[in-house]
Amino acid sequence: MGTVQFVDSRQDGSAILAEHALQPLEPPPGARRTPRGVVAAMPDAHAWSELLGDPALGAQELSALNAIAQARFVPQGGVVFAQHEVARALVFVREGDAALGCATQDGQFRIERPVHGPGWLDQSSAWIDVAHPAEARAMSPLVVVELPREDVQALMLTQPMLAARLVAGLAREVHALALCTHGLMHKDAPARFAQWLVARFQPSVESANRGLVKMGERKRDIASQLAITPETLSRLMRSFTRQGLLVVAGYTVHVADVDGLRRIAQGN
Repeated sequence: MGTVQFVDSRQDGSAILAEHALQPLEPPPGARRTPRGVVAAMPDAHAWSELLGDPALGAQELSALNAIAQARFVPQGGVVFAQHEVARALVFVREGDAALGCATQDGQFRIERPVHGPGWLDQSSAWIDVAHPAEARAMSPLVVVELPREDVQALMLTQPMLAARLVAGLAREVHALALCTHGLMHKDAPARFAQWLVARFQPSVESANRGLVKMGERKRDIASQLAITPETLSRLMRSFTRQGLLVVAGYTVHVADVDGLRRIAQGN
């Protein structure tokens, strides 16, 4: 049995993260077991579009990708791949929540980057025959899809537009990592936390400046991503609440002024 975290609120506006038991989801009907896990259904057009961007893939491209894709069900708490495991495939989450991180000496799993499906877990390591840079674990029951490198290489020879989109996907990953590195090196803690919130902001129907941020991670894991202590994270939460930027309530953080968060994220 695993755990899922949620945000609670206090009168002073600070956030606390609690843990509640979550029953593992049973494999989907019709799934079959293999040595690597439980085989699941192939990704649909929406999932591929989320991974590869617009425009939508054509029927021929979808068919070609699904022909080489290997999808499997991973129960909550399961290891998708180990840090020392040499990558042989491009790996992504079709649905569910996973996280990249490492095991600490006390046996805990320290999250470095959460991944919500559809989203890539590792699309680069297999190309250069190296081990995955981090361990990937299922934070919820999820469906993982692997694209064997040899099959992708063969497909790229016959589908040049698809090859271009895969290259663009790698470029976006490199760009995102460069921005993250820049933020850690040059932005202060409030700017990093504001940027983290903006990246997860979901606008409301009524106003593009107001909305929600779902915080489904442990406080220490969020702090670790931001290179700050959990205590500093609590202080930042209280500070943003006092400034009228946030309202913490239950399982979510209500963003009252995302433009204000963007100004802080930019150092203004």
